[in-house]
Amino acid sequence: MNPQSLWAPLRGLVRAAGAYPRRSPLTFGYVCLLLVSHAWVTYGLSAERADALLGYVSTNLGNLHDHPVPSLLGSALFFDGTLTDVTSLGFVATLITLGLGVCCFLAWAERRWGGARAAAVFLGGHVAATLLTAVVITLALRHAWYPASVRQATDYGISYGAQTVLAAGILALPGWARLPWVLFVLGWPLGGADWTGPLPDFTTVGHLIAAALGFAVAAAVAIRRRRGRNTGAGRVG
Repeated sequence: MNPQSLWAPLRGLVRAAGAYPRRSPLTFGYVCLLLVSHAWVTYGLSAERADALLGYVSTNLGNLHDHPVPSLLGSALFFDGTLTDVTSLGFVATLITLGLGVCCFLAWAERRWGGARAAAVFLGGHVAATLLTAVVITLALRHAWYPASVRQATDYGISYGAQTVLAAGILALPGWARLPWVLFVLGWPLGGADWTGPLPDFTTVGHLIAAALGFAVAAAVAIRRRRGRNTGAGRVG
């Protein structure tokens, strides 16, 4: 085998990494911000201050009532996971949300739809899934399906937005891969779900809602494309 052919994939990967900031500047800047905020909370603050900060930006029912905008926006500046404990489920979740969701599929959305639309899909999924989950939590509390402590639970991070763009990213895949991708996007939150009643834990509910939002975005884009092609074909004819 030609030695040059062995190095070709590596060279391609290096070129892609070098072009990443230029091709996806919004995503690149956001990833840098997330890494900085994670390092600041993990290593720059005391445990007490870190807990206080993350508790303030948590999107639980209490914070959404008291300071909804700071909690919704502040929550998207951090990721709830680990980069060092590689044997933990938290690291797997980080690979899916930060790695696949943000680094890969948000970057794809930015290149495909532009930075503004990609950001709208991500932030729209983050906010809408959070608010819809809050409605589910409120209803579940009325039926005692969740403990009362869930009102003040710590819940922050990028995962709902990442889940939305993961689902919308089905458009980037060939037809044969789309059903397995749907199963993956819906399955990974359910794999670690905690069932204490008829509903899984509220974070699993939030991820499923975010996935539904992303698939809805993908369906809307696909329908618009199909109509555009049909209109173009009609004009040609």
